[in-house]
Amino acid sequence: MSIASPASPTVAAEPPARVSRWRADLLVTGIAVLLALWVTSGLWIDPNGRAIKVNSSDQALFEWLLSYGARAITHSENPFFTHLIGFPDGANLAVNTSITVYAVVFAPLTFLLGAPVTFAVILTLNLVATAYAWFWLLSRHLVGSRLAAATGALFIAFAPSMVSHANAHLNWTAGWLAPLVVWRVLRLREGRWLRDGVLLGVLVAITFSIAAEGLFFIALACLVFLGTWSAATVTRGEARAALPAVLRGLGVTAVVAFALLAYPIWMHFFGPQRFAGTGFDARVHSEDIAGYFAFPQRSLAGIAGLDTSLAPNETEENSFFGLPLVLLAVAAFWYLWRVASPGRRATLRALGVTALVFTVLSWGPAVKIFTNYTDVPLPYALLNPLPVFNAALPQRLALVVTPIVGLLLALLVDARPRGRVWPVAFAVALVPLLPVNLLTVAREPIPEFITSNDWASVVPPGGVIATVPFTLDTVPDGQRWQAYAWTHGQGEFSLVSGFYLGPGGPDGRGRIGPVPRYTDGMLYDVAKTGVVPPIGPAEQAEARADLAYWRVDAVVLADRIHGAKWPVQHDALLTATRQLLGPGERIDDVWVWRVTRGS
Repeated sequence: MSIASPASPTVAAEPPARVSRWRADLLVTGIAVLLALWVTSGLWIDPNGRAIKVNSSDQALFEWLLSYGARAITHSENPFFTHLIGFPDGANLAVNTSITVYAVVFAPLTFLLGAPVTFAVILTLNLVATAYAWFWLLSRHLVGSRLAAATGALFIAFAPSMVSHANAHLNWTAGWLAPLVVWRVLRLREGRWLRDGVLLGVLVAITFSIAAEGLFFIALACLVFLGTWSAATVTRGEARAALPAVLRGLGVTAVVAFALLAYPIWMHFFGPQRFAGTGFDARVHSEDIAGYFAFPQRSLAGIAGLDTSLAPNETEENSFFGLPLVLLAVAAFWYLWRVASPGRRATLRALGVTALVFTVLSWGPAVKIFTNYTDVPLPYALLNPLPVFNAALPQRLALVVTPIVGLLLALLVDARPRGRVWPVAFAVALVPLLPVNLLTVAREPIPEFITSNDWASVVPPGGVIATVPFTLDTVPDGQRWQAYAWTHGQGEFSLVSGFYLGPGGPDGRGRIGPVPRYTDGMLYDVAKTGVVPPIGPAEQAEARADLAYWRVDAVVLADRIHGAKWPVQHDALLTATRQLLGPGERIDDVWVWRVTRGS
């Protein structure tokens, strides 16, 4: 408060420190906005017409989830189960990444501008929110220097792992959830266990909805960090004194979170179309040891030709810090340890142990180095069969290491070490990792058959369409058609397949889409290879039986089909479908085969 002269009116002004703090907030947010728009710029050229090149399938899935979630709240439908894909069995969305909170919050935007625009908005905001959330936590609670907080926050938000997952992963780019959960967990020790427990319970429910696997990792990281910190001699007394309040708060958290999540958790573990574990191989989806020292593809080093192919795909570069940053992180830990007080050393030890534990666990059940698989066992082999662990990908545990590296960088800047070597080390380590924009590609437009609503003249309300090839992760167009129809008020149709995880995988595990029958399996092979197998009366009879099982009203083959992984062999598909079902009829820009029930 400042008081003006008698001739002037009294005015209120924020204290200079607070004004400076909010200026720093705005500056960091502005930098984050520019970087996020740069990374996602390929989508903003044409949100409806472009897709993430290396992961257009996941983009189509998230767009579908956003449109289905918006439809669910406006039509009072179950947000965690639907028969609109995988008909007639349906799909359990609770065991998939349903992002229900995002779908609900952004429903008005989805109905107004469409799911592709909503997808681009959320992806961009995720990166911005991650930067600001970490900056807020660092600057308010962990470091004194705003430069230090900005350094750590911007690194975490645009680290190789975040840019890699920005290839269409709306769940894993929601990195803003982690600092909020960590903050609320740390607040439990202050004694206001009821209020803090309620707030943490609500936050846990939100995080579960957006990134359940990420919540599992955050909980594990907090357990390792706090367990290590509490075991130190210098902090043992403080930990013991805080334990009653923490336990009470966690009890409240559990009650609140369970009350909010009881139904989706039941659906996840006991609902229809559930499964135990994913069908992904833990050996394949483990972090290559050499990946920690490699440069990511979408970085300055990557486009300069220093990238590698050590990740199973471009969306899973979960470490990829590069050798200079690894050396800088180790040097930062050494310097901070050398100048730290005993209490600060307990915190550093806990950070170091957590980083080491998650690094080793991210290597999976056996050593893999330079893409060479070995039989040398690792600790994750003991965890892999356990519930929840069997549904996680070990390589993603490396995501926990990124914030720890960011914290070390922030603490080092905050310590203000003397000497010119440190600025040079920061430049050598971080400049090669500066992100470049994600690769995008034009994807095939929604057919006029859908946009004109002519499909409704072929399929009765609530009817069933079989796309050719049947909708899957590699050919996701059918779910894009559904999303368009819903958000443009056209009504609904079901798909006999879809891109989702369901039962039917090996050893009772999950698989992508339903278990194939003759018709969809054969047409999928034709789409991929262009080879049409012999088709006679027996195959035609089998196709009729399949269509009757699925209760299909129409089979539809569009002129232009988006292949997410390989080009679709359209002419061969047309030939095969005609041999199975007859000549078909032309409607707008698609071929249609009407199916008479019982025929």
